[in-house]
Amino acid sequence: MDIVLRATAMFAVVFLLLRLLGKRELGQMTPFELVTLVVMGDLIQQGITHNDFSLTGATLAICTFAFWAVVLGWIAYLFPRFRKALEGEPRIIVRDGRLLAENLRRDRMTRDEVEAEMRLAGIAHLDEVAWAILETNGKISFICRDAARHTRQSDDGGAAS
Repeated sequence: MDIVLRATAMFAVVFLLLRLLGKRELGQMTPFELVTLVVMGDLIQQGITHNDFSLTGATLAICTFAFWAVVLGWIAYLFPRFRKALEGEPRIIVRDGRLLAENLRRDRMTRDEVEAEMRLAGIAHLDEVAWAILETNGKISFICRDAARHTRQSDDGGAAS
């Protein structure tokens, strides 16, 4: 039972830590950050199982983490009010070709990071972007001005260009 309580406590610590890190940090990890995450996993395991190196202890710890992950997933699914707190929400970072500085600051993102993602998406200039949205998984979705105009015209029943 001690392992289950320790695993529950460490799950809460890891969950809060990941929420505090923010979406963008999780979406783009450097090799050093990946190694740090792996090392942190080993440190968490040692804190959970204490001196219990048995197969039973490891199984209990893993099952406890899986249990809480499933419970939080179901809570987010069944109770939409809690979804924002548990999963976060997408944030608009570009509107009509202009960076929204406050939203970038909130997620600790720079103009260079947004422009790098634009280039990866095949977008050359910020003026081409109608919307850029930082998704909850740390990725950025881009909607180009031409695509937005085409969608609005189709919705209005007008001729698509």
